Order: sequence, then structure tokens, then C-alpha cells
Amino acid sequence: MFKRSILSALTEWSEKPHRKPLILRGARQVGKTTAVSILAESFEQYIYLNLELEEDRHLFEQGYTAQELFEAICFLKNKDPQKNQTLLFIDEIQSSPEAVAVLRYFYETLSHLHVIAAGSLLESLLDRHISFPVGRVEYLRMHPLTFEEFLGATDEIQAVEMLHRIPMPVFAHAKLLKLFHRYTLIGGMPEVVQRYAESKNLSRLKSIYENLITAYLDDVEKYANKDSKAAVIRHVIQSAFYEAGNRIKMAGFGQSNYSSKDISEAMAVLEKALLLRRIYPVTSTQLPLTPNLKKSPKLQWLDTGLVNFFSGIQTEVFGSNDLNSLYGGRIIEHLVGQELLASHDSMLFSPYFWVREKRQSNAEVDFVLAHRNCVIPIEVKSGATGRLRSLYSFMDQAEHHWAVRLYAGPLNVETVQTLQGKEYQLLNLPYFLAGRLEAYLEWFTQKGVRLTQSP
Repeated sequence: MFKRSILSALTEWSEKPHRKPLILRGARQVGKTTAVSILAESFEQYIYLNLELEEDRHLFEQGYTAQELFEAICFLKNKDPQKNQTLLFIDEIQSSPEAVAVLRYFYETLSHLHVIAAGSLLESLLDRHISFPVGRVEYLRMHPLTFEEFLGATDEIQAVEMLHRIPMPVFAHAKLLKLFHRYTLIGGMPEVVQRYAESKNLSRLKSIYENLITAYLDDVEKYANKDSKAAVIRHVIQSAFYEAGNRIKMAGFGQSNYSSKDISEAMAVLEKALLLRRIYPVTSTQLPLTPNLKKSPKLQWLDTGLVNFFSGIQTEVFGSNDLNSLYGGRIIEHLVGQELLASHDSMLFSPYFWVREKRQSNAEVDFVLAHRNCVIPIEVKSGATGRLRSLYSFMDQAEHHWAVRLYAGPLNVETVQTLQGKEYQLLNLPYFLAGRLEAYLEWFTQKGVRLTQSP
């Protein structure tokens, strides 16, 4: 299983006349090696190096020039250095600071060579005073499979086509919602999705989930520089499944005695490994979106399917008719966050949420996105519009008239009035269109649409 959007981005990079070596970022097991292997099919020659292997890593420790290094690589791997179209993939590049440094020389002296590097802990090198090739490399980020990619992997081709029709036909809603429930249950880890696509048997996925978490825990020694830090990181990994989607405090995280500093440092390491993310709130309804790092963040884990399995709620997800009823709405909010992150390949993108924290007057909107010079509020709810009090509070302060609700119901647009009398347009989107949110916002805000279906 691989991400079609990533393969398209890799192909676009490979065809650029002035491309730089590409660093492919992503947590372990999200399909980086598979995606590059598929891209390699369009090249005359493919060279794969894994720098966790001493034989491959040793090449970069000899002080060779870039030309000498490439010839040594070709000699070791029995490849032809004269071939015009060669793709060199350097996997686990964080294992060799020398390999990271030499990327700039590949760019400067061997520009005809296509070079991709990958490593799940690359940012950790920045703490080790490595000569990082700033300005000499490009970046691309990989996530677990999105709902759209899950549909493609399970041969639901017509469903993919329906996702791309704006507005989506009414007749497609019931089937897409059912498929989205299955995606919510399984998640987007490529090996899990592949096994499900082959067998359609949920019981065969257990060992894959267990192997994934075991691999992440086994990596802790690579993340930590001392045993005491490793213990905190293990605790955070194991506790994060139960706290995913929650607003969290660092001190005592996961019912521990660890200090705020210990937990914060462990989470920073896991953020570098791209296993989790802390999503912080904003307090303004205007641009720019500036997170308030003093307020409690929400915890976003790599994959909702992993959260379901290791927090023990897969059975509840399987039998649910409304995803918003699970874990107080945390599971569907978490999955929406995952879809928003996956819809942006940039390393710099982050979703935010909005809060107003005043005595006896708190309000919180699940997500906010910048669009057309506005901050658009996005609520993930199942109930009637009368329950959207936090959204009302946001819209009373906003300088525009657009808002979004993600829910289990059909696609429609309605005019809503806040308690203070301000009218605004509410775009009601089915949960499964979260990954298409940017496209729907463009349709919604540009055309001033009016749909007649009732919510």
C-alpha cells in the first residue's frame, strides 16, 4: 500500500530540471521505502542503501569526494556509474551524520543523479552539531493513508470518484459513511490496510498492530541519550493511546509522577520521530494564526487505527452508528485532525483549535483553518445547530460569515443565527469529506452556494 499523492509528488520532483536531493520524512512504517521503490520502476537503475547496515554506512566514513563516493557505491552494489537515469535511495540516513553532510555535494557536483534520503529521526541530528545541508535539499512529508487512499487500496474506485465530485451526490452518502466507519476502525497504516485489502478479515490485523507498537517501543533507545529518558519516552508512547484527542497537561501525564519538564522533553523527541504532535490553541478569530504555547494542547497520535486498537475500543467503533458518540467525540475529532495533517505535505503545516477561557464563559472550537484571508472555524458535532454554542461565540467575534460543521448527516448549507443575532452561512459536511475540506471551502466561500437539503 502507498500514498498516491506522495507518488505523484515524487514523480513531480524527479522531473524537475533543477531538483535538489529530496529528504522524505515520516514515521516508521508509513511506506517511505515502498513509495521510492515504485518510483524507481521508471528509472534505468536503482541503488538502495540502508545506513543501519555497517557495510553501507562505512562508505560515507572514508572521506571520499562525492564523485569517488558514488563510484564506490556503484562498485559495492554492482551498478553502472555511467548510466544517465539513476535513482539513489539512502534509507535510515540519520545513522550517519557524514551521509547527511554529503547531500550538499551530490547537489553541487552530481546534479544529474536523483538522490532521495529518508530517516524517521532526522531532526535528532540537529542536536548533535551536524553540518546540515540547509538550502541544498528539499523535503516531503509522508503520513498514514488517508480515507481516499484507503478507498483506492480496497478497490472502491467509484467511491473515490464520488469524493472528487463537488458537491458530492446525495446518493453516495450512505455508502461513503459506511466505508468511513471501516476506515475509522482500521486506520491508515499501510501494512494494516494491505492485510485488510487482501483478506477483508479484521481478526488478522491484531498481530500487525502489536508488531507496530513493539517496533516503536524498540526504537526508544535510538531516541533517548540515557536510560532515565528512555523510561519517560516509553511511558509517553504507552499512555498516548489513551490520551489521544484530549487536551493534556505535561506534569503527571498518564497518571505518572514525571515532571512537566520530563514529559515535555519526551514528547519533543516523539514529535521529531513524527509519532505524535501537540496541537495548540489560538485565541484570536483573525489572522495570523498564532498558537498560545502557554495553554494546554491536544494530543494527536500518528494513526487513529492504532489508537482504537491499543485503547481497546475497536468493538465500540465497529458497532457505532455515530462516531461522535465514541469517547466523547474524541475519536472522530482525532481522525479529522489526522485527515487535515495528511492533506498537507508541508513540514510546516499544523492545524490549530480555538479557545476562549474566561470565568463562567469558556468556549472551544475543534479546529480552525486559514482560508481566503479568514480564520474558518470547524466543529465536529452530531447534534442540531442549537448545540453549537462555541461556534456562535467564535462567529460573534469573526469578521466573516463562514463556518463548517463535520457530522454524520448529509452535505448542505444553511443560514444560522447566533444568540446575539449575527447571521452566518454554515457548511455541513459529512465526516468523510474532512480530507477534502480545502476544496469544499473554496467552493463554499467563492460561490456563495445555497443547498436546499435539510440538515
